[in-house]
Amino acid sequence: MICFHPTAEQIAEAARACDLTPTAFLNAFWKHRIEYDAGLDAFEYWRAVAETAGRKFDDALIAQMIDREIDFWLRWDERILAWTRELRANGTRIGILSNLPRPLGTRLKNDRDFMSHFDHATLSFELGIVKPQREIYDHAVAGLNVRPEEALFLDDRPENVEGALSAGLQAQLYTTWEDFHRRSSASTGG
Repeated sequence: MICFHPTAEQIAEAARACDLTPTAFLNAFWKHRIEYDAGLDAFEYWRAVAETAGRKFDDALIAQMIDREIDFWLRWDERILAWTRELRANGTRIGILSNLPRPLGTRLKNDRDFMSHFDHATLSFELGIVKPQREIYDHAVAGLNVRPEEALFLDDRPENVEGALSAGLQAQLYTTWEDFHRRSSASTGG
């Protein structure tokens, strides 16, 4: 939700590079994603994507796909980042809790401007666990030094929101900035 999803054009270009249709590419791309987000080696992941799609990817194509996939997720929603700056300026601790693979996570961790929005980062590839496993939420609240019931978790996947609720956090399903802002304004009377 901090970043926008890949565009249809980005997906189509990646699919063409793999000699796949966008639908076949996305099916293979998501099939092994949890393992990738939990720390599976990038080359192993892309070999599994290729096998799922009935293809073989050489190392050069895999390296290209790793770079493309990083680019998929680097379009930030500046409204959310502005909100994090506002919250932090008012003394609220902000964390990022994300399922993401090592290449993307390493890129983000090295982006000082991006990471400056957060007091703590819980990244799945570093822990070998993923949302909605309870331990990842426990790590996030411990890193922020808050009690679970003091934390608000936002996510665009219902199962991740349910995981957060089960771990004792306050949690909301995030659909769009506009919907979130409207609901937040209504609940605060603003």
